[in-house]
Amino acid sequence: MFIVAEIPGFLQVFSDGMVKRFAPEIVPASAEESYSNGLKFKDVFGSHHFLGDLSKASQSNVLSVDYRLAPENRLPIAYDDCFSSLEWLSNNTSSQPWLKQADLSRVFLSGDSAGGNIKHHVGIRAMRSNYTCQVKIKGLMLIHPCFGSEKRTMKETAEGAARDVVMNDMFWGLSIPEGSNRDYFGCNFEMQDVSAAEWSEFPAVIVYVAGLDFLNGRGAMYAQFLAKKGVKEVKLVEAEGQQHVFHLLYSESEATRSLQKQMSEFMKSN
Repeated sequence: MFIVAEIPGFLQVFSDGMVKRFAPEIVPASAEESYSNGLKFKDVFGSHHFLGDLSKASQSNVLSVDYRLAPENRLPIAYDDCFSSLEWLSNNTSSQPWLKQADLSRVFLSGDSAGGNIKHHVGIRAMRSNYTCQVKIKGLMLIHPCFGSEKRTMKETAEGAARDVVMNDMFWGLSIPEGSNRDYFGCNFEMQDVSAAEWSEFPAVIVYVAGLDFLNGRGAMYAQFLAKKGVKEVKLVEAEGQQHVFHLLYSESEATRSLQKQMSEFMKSN
């Protein structure tokens, strides 16, 4: 048995199909409602520190969604799992005390890295769905979203970019359906069939990119694409001098607090 693919610090894929993951630190799961630093929370599974701090800063209920992971479960399974959380939300507000005061007419979707990609696709499904009409998606907040395409960007063909390109290609090779390429609609946002009328109904979007992130160009392209398609509100915010998912690595940093403030302001304005 030998390693056939590896993303250092994240996962290893072995020749027999076994996947070894290196899990990040999470807040311990709680079966009952608990309090911490003035924050009331209840976990089905663990929830990250960043979300707890965001909930407190924005005075909002945060529903953290787990989903089945690639390469064992390739796209679009992650889209299916995360979209099903909206159905759960619609059906459980009365049975979950912590959700009774939640306003389902003001729901925001957010995710970082691959999660940002997922929330784009969940947003499209929610817009098209009938049975989740109780849930109104008011906005999407994509943090350092991960997108791609067969066509390389100027940044990806620049000198010194080879290592990042190889890593990115490996990520997509492990994520998209076998036999697909990076123009699969889950990777290349330009490939999904969405009408002009649907784009005009798409919720407000704010895209956060990090100045030192290799993926920041793709995030900017995504924001430009939505604006060109006529999405009513599209904002692009850059954290200068910051790396990919810095808010998960440095939860107490000034940049992380700034991100939480920006997200809170976006939610209050929509």
